[in-house]
Amino acid sequence: MRLLTTLLMLTLCCLFAQTSDESDAIAAVQRLFDGMAAHDAGVIRSVMLSDARLYSVRDQAAPAGRAGEEFAGQIAAAKNDLLERFTSRPHVLIRGRMAEVWGEYEFLRDGKFTHCGVDSVSLLKTLEGWKIASITCTVETVG
Repeated sequence: MRLLTTLLMLTLCCLFAQTSDESDAIAAVQRLFDGMAAHDAGVIRSVMLSDARLYSVRDQAAPAGRAGEEFAGQIAAAKNDLLERFTSRPHVLIRGRMAEVWGEYEFLRDGKFTHCGVDSVSLLKTLEGWKIASITCTVETVG
C-alpha cells in the first residue's frame, strides 16, 4: 500500500510540475508586463522579436494589429500608471522551440479596471531565451 501511495504521489508531482521552459516562457511575458508598468520601451523590446506583432479583438469590431515597435513606443509615452496581470496561472504549451502562453488577464490604468480578456502569446526560443513573436488578446469591458 505504501508503495502504491508513493508511486501515485510521484506521478501527480510529475503531472503538475512546471518545466523550466514553461517557467521561462511565463517569465518572458511577465517581463513584458513589468516593462509596460515601468513605461520602459527597452524592456518591452528585449522580450520581443524585432518583427513581433500584436492583435486585439473587441466585440464585433475588426481585429486590430500593430507592430511591436509601435506598441513599445505607445507604452513608453503613456502618462498613466499601467498594470496588466494574469488573473490565474496561464496555460503553457511547448513543442521544441515554440511555446504558447494563454491566460486570462486584467488591465488597470491608474489603479482602475479598464478591461480584461485573454492573452494568447506565441513565443520562439532564441539563443537569448524565449522571445515574443506575437500577442493576440481579447479586450472585454465586463466579465
